[in-house]
Amino acid sequence: MLSGCASSGIHQGPVTPPIAKKIPKKLVSHGDTRVDDYYWLRDDERKNPEILDYLRQETSYANAQLKPIKSNIDSLYEEMTSKLAKDDSTVPALRHQHLYWKEFVDGKEYAIHYRTPKGSDSKTIILDENLRAKGHKYYRAGRIEPSSTGRYLAIAEDVLSRRIYTLRIKDLESGKFLSDEISNVAPAAVWSADDKYIFYIRKEKGTLREYQIWRHQIGAPVNEDTLVYEEKDSEFYVWVWKTRSKDYVVISSMQTLSTEHRVIPAAQPTQSPKIFLPREKNHEYSISHDKDRWLIRTNWDAKNFQVMQSQLTTSADKNTWQPLFPKNDEIFIRSVDAFEDYVVIGERRDGLPGLRILRKKDQEQWSIEFSEPVYSARLVSTNYEYATSTIRYSYTSLTTPRSEYDYDIESRKETLLKEDPVLGNFKKDNYTSERVWITATDGTKVPVSIVYHKDLDRSKAQPLYLYGYGSYGASLDPWFSVARLSLLDRGVIYAIAHIRGGQELGRQWYENGKLFAKRNTFTDFIDTAKNLIELGYTSSNLLAISGGSAGGLLIGAVINMRPDLFAAAVAKVPFVDVVTTMLDESIPLTTFEYDEWGNPNKPEYYEYMLSYSPYDNVGPYKYPALFVFTGLHDSQVQYWEPAKWVAKLRANSTSDRPLLFRVNMEAGHGGSSGRFRRYQEIAMEYAWILKQLGAPVKHPKNSN
Repeated sequence: MLSGCASSGIHQGPVTPPIAKKIPKKLVSHGDTRVDDYYWLRDDERKNPEILDYLRQETSYANAQLKPIKSNIDSLYEEMTSKLAKDDSTVPALRHQHLYWKEFVDGKEYAIHYRTPKGSDSKTIILDENLRAKGHKYYRAGRIEPSSTGRYLAIAEDVLSRRIYTLRIKDLESGKFLSDEISNVAPAAVWSADDKYIFYIRKEKGTLREYQIWRHQIGAPVNEDTLVYEEKDSEFYVWVWKTRSKDYVVISSMQTLSTEHRVIPAAQPTQSPKIFLPREKNHEYSISHDKDRWLIRTNWDAKNFQVMQSQLTTSADKNTWQPLFPKNDEIFIRSVDAFEDYVVIGERRDGLPGLRILRKKDQEQWSIEFSEPVYSARLVSTNYEYATSTIRYSYTSLTTPRSEYDYDIESRKETLLKEDPVLGNFKKDNYTSERVWITATDGTKVPVSIVYHKDLDRSKAQPLYLYGYGSYGASLDPWFSVARLSLLDRGVIYAIAHIRGGQELGRQWYENGKLFAKRNTFTDFIDTAKNLIELGYTSSNLLAISGGSAGGLLIGAVINMRPDLFAAAVAKVPFVDVVTTMLDESIPLTTFEYDEWGNPNKPEYYEYMLSYSPYDNVGPYKYPALFVFTGLHDSQVQYWEPAKWVAKLRANSTSDRPLLFRVNMEAGHGGSSGRFRRYQEIAMEYAWILKQLGAPVKHPKNSN
């Protein structure tokens, strides 16, 4: 039995918040001087005793403020985890004539990985993450990659939560790990066809940018490894992967608005990589090998992308490309996957995702239909086999747990392989999902996904928890959450704002929420909140908002712009010190995000970014109640951004509402590792939200 929230450290602590000292530092750019009183909170090495002590003081204060609701946190945690199957497993996937899957066992935090030869009833443990995690406060197996023949297993492991992995190789015949061990790598591993070589990615010191592809010969000293490719442009990072046909190793160089690929025959791993198509500004493309041709998803002459095809030897000349089918700028093409006799196209129509099949022999096309008003559907990553007439996809919605289906393309019949179990008395019919469109200030229609309990009294305003992101073209397709049921069952409405900056409504939706149009992201979110109030879903005193990472930037910006509109806000690992971070090229992610936020070394971008940067715009406002989470080892958003932000908020806010800041000293961007531990933080967040909104803490079925 897990110990609930006890390990989260909620205990008696200070009754007054820590006040960070001010050490003014002048930051001058383009003749403009900013004074940063809390710049001193930055420590790249994360070893400064004074800073670490301050972070612990903040967490101790937060724990003390949470102590009165500790029993609520514990009960929510027990409620959430009681709905999870303690013994569970993933759907086996065929790969290299073996079936691979993982299982979860009651009382253990991590997965156990198995495989069995196709057609066999036996099973073999190939990796037990629980054994690997012993002695570590954090553990994540980032990549588990069987070799081409199935003899070896490559494993990328992170024990710091900084996304810096060590690559190890296990001989599955002997069950022993080889002496080959490669540190400071990304979680990627690609095998040559003969298992003699493995390709991996090195990270750049300081920035952690993935910038080099190396080739390692199994059994040889690591210091004899061969550098295959180095990305010199600091705005690009690299990745390595293998085509589904298993014929090519692909090295991809990527940046916000440009991509470039190089290919190496998997059977000739020592061959120099051949460029597929040289990079061009504002040209994004992805490739899929299909027998004697390449299929190319490209935005060349297609604002919402199209699918082209080229011969194997002529790909570097776009003029030789031919359309696979006529483009349609009303449909956003999000992916293309080649199989031996079929092509599967992932697309978006009217903001909803879909899967379209093209049969090669007669060019007939059709779509897989989905019935709910809001949902998410996509091919799963375990579609390893090229020669198959069955594809596997996942489906989920706000009311339907994640489900995996096999779809027989010839018969057009689907088979449900697994729906994630939800224990207890869960019935999806007890919940109602909706899709509404709100009107933004500039007249733009913005979709919103909503879910609530079917018995909720909709004749009056109810507590509502609104989530948003709106960056990088990431589409927030609705998903099911076991933890969220604890809110819905207590009368809280949950909503997702599909604001500009995502890609739900196509490429233009993204373009209209970045660079000099970034403020649309924030005003869309504010307008969503206002419209939900006007439509009677909620009221300002019953409205809470949430976002993480770039979504934390969203939260920071909107509470500066409209602090009166929200009762409470949660910001997780928030990117809030936009200008200072984007001026510092030594920080991870900075240089290859210039096309997302702008380059503040240019005056026009500096001024625009400064106009919305949450940290720079903190003022004497009556802020909503605020709960901020971060991890000391975060490699994506450095811990000092939220630390500085909270310190400045404490010094400026005129509100008497709570401001809590918790620092996970053993975690990074993704929070705690382990299957159940993450629910401790969610339970803490939800108990706090329920208190701020005055929603019932007791579950209705347990109320007298």
